Amino acid sequence: MEIKVSTKHILKVLYVISWILFIGVCIEAGGIIFNSLFTLLYDPIGAQHFWQQIDLSSLYNYNPGYFLVETLLMSIVAVLKAILLYLLVKILHEDKLNMLQPFNKDLGRLIFNLSYLSFGIGLFCYWGVKYSAWFVEQGVIMPDIHQLSIGGADVWLFMSVVLYVVAQIFKRGIEIQEENELTV
Repeated sequence: MEIKVSTKHILKVLYVISWILFIGVCIEAGGIIFNSLFTLLYDPIGAQHFWQQIDLSSLYNYNPGYFLVETLLMSIVAVLKAILLYLLVKILHEDKLNMLQPFNKDLGRLIFNLSYLSFGIGLFCYWGVKYSAWFVEQGVIMPDIHQLSIGGADVWLFMSVVLYVVAQIFKRGIEIQEENELTV
């Protein structure tokens, strides 16, 4: 008995996984934003039990403005991740992936956008890590960067470069495909 998995089946599985990840990242972004606003506007004790039980009370007690900046960086990273996954869900939902003509403008634009978003995530992660390290130098007790969901800046930056190269290849493929259509 041989099991054959077609490209359509793989795309459906990726579609479901993308939806699950998208919903999870949206919940994370909403949780960070809500807890930040709750702590800043309503109850400062919320910094002690921040999103996923992260303790940012030391940072809040050090300076609420710095607390705002750090949580803003965390929020930006989470929102950019959600936008990245939304673009994936959208392209998979609209069936814009044509396997007969893979070099189309929609897919090329998607890859460019994914590379730009990955670059933005990498920059904000890097900024958040450096900002957090500065707090540690100042004597503020900070949680691990992975708990803050801002770790892996180098991976995001590397992914953005790879996606940008792939986008350039797709751009050239689209040009060649359009030239071939004009000659027929």
